[in-house]
Formats: sequence, structure tokens, C-alpha cells
Amino acid sequence: MGANDGIVSTASLLVGVLAAGMDRPAMLLTGLAGLTALAFSMAAGEYVSVSAQSDTENADLARERQALEDDPEYELTELAEGLEARGVSPELALRVAHEMTEHDALDAHAREELGLTELASSNPLEVAFASALAFAVGGVVPLAGAVIAPQGTGVTLIAVITMLALILLGGTGALLGGAPIGRGIARVMFWGGLAMGVTFLVGLLFDAAI
Repeated sequence: MGANDGIVSTASLLVGVLAAGMDRPAMLLTGLAGLTALAFSMAAGEYVSVSAQSDTENADLARERQALEDDPEYELTELAEGLEARGVSPELALRVAHEMTEHDALDAHAREELGLTELASSNPLEVAFASALAFAVGGVVPLAGAVIAPQGTGVTLIAVITMLALILLGGTGALLGGAPIGRGIARVMFWGGLAMGVTFLVGLLFDAAI
């Protein structure tokens, strides 16, 4: 996701400013600045989102911990009923609930009632870094195309390189996810092409060298 965003966002920005008549050095600086700003924006967004989710999970765990202290019998019954709802017989559900409670009551309720596991808890800083890195790696692809493009061929070369990168990314994602490869490729190509097309038209509309 992050790499795809980086490719499409940076390519669209570059195509748009080239269409507006921006000279090569200014275009490259704009592309680099845009890539940097958007990568940090992605990181900030992920950090805030994951931190908020973590705060919510911690608050839920605190309430569950208090409930276990206030009324352990009710919590045991609630855990057993949850197992019954998943197809376990009442007698076995109660026995399993007892064993789970003896082993780790809070963990049992966190998993069964809240759907929380240690694996589900993400580190906000790690997620933010990964998001920024993926975006930056993707954004470098069209920016590299802009760097090597001969004079007057920037838009074409950026568009071609971007589409090839999206084909590779979309095909790989579909393959790893077990989805139809053709559909995955068509989806990313359509939205990537649309984004570049719209920003190109916006650039032509203003058609002013900056």
C-alpha cells in the first residue's frame, strides 16, 4: 500500500508540474520535496492511528481487568457463554473457561471477548517507520525516471516507468494474496493512470512556468 501510494503520488506530482512548464531543476526539487513531505505525512498518520488504537486497547484491557476483580464469577460465565456461542457444549465450555481463567484470566478475556492478542498489538513507531520507508521506496521510482529523462521526454518516461512499476506491484500483490493477477494489475493501472492524467490536465490548465 505504501509503495503504491509513493509511486502514484510522486509520479502525479512530477507529471503535473512538468505539464505546467516547470523547468527541470525546479521539477526535481519539487518531486524530492513532495516525496519527503508525503512520506513523513504517511508516517505521522500511521503513528497517530496506531497510537489511538493502542490507547483504546489499553482502556479495554483496564476495564476487563477491573471487571475480573469485581465479579470473577460473572466473567467466568461470560467466557463460557462465548465458547458455547462458537459451538462448544455447555459442560465443555465451562471446563475450558475454568482452565483458561486459571492459566491467564485477562489474556483469555482479551482474546475471546475483545479479540486482542500480542500479535495484534503494533508498535506505533515501527508502523510509522515502515509506512514512510515503503512510501519513499515507491516514490523514488518515478523520481529516478525524471532524473534520467532526456529533455522534453519527462512526462512520457515518468508515465511509462510508473506504469511498469504498478504492473509489477499489482501483479505481485495479487499473486501473494491469491487473487486474479489480471484484475490486480488492471486496478492499480487504472487508478495510477487516472491520477497522472488528472494532474497532467491540471498542469496544462495553468500552463505557467514556476
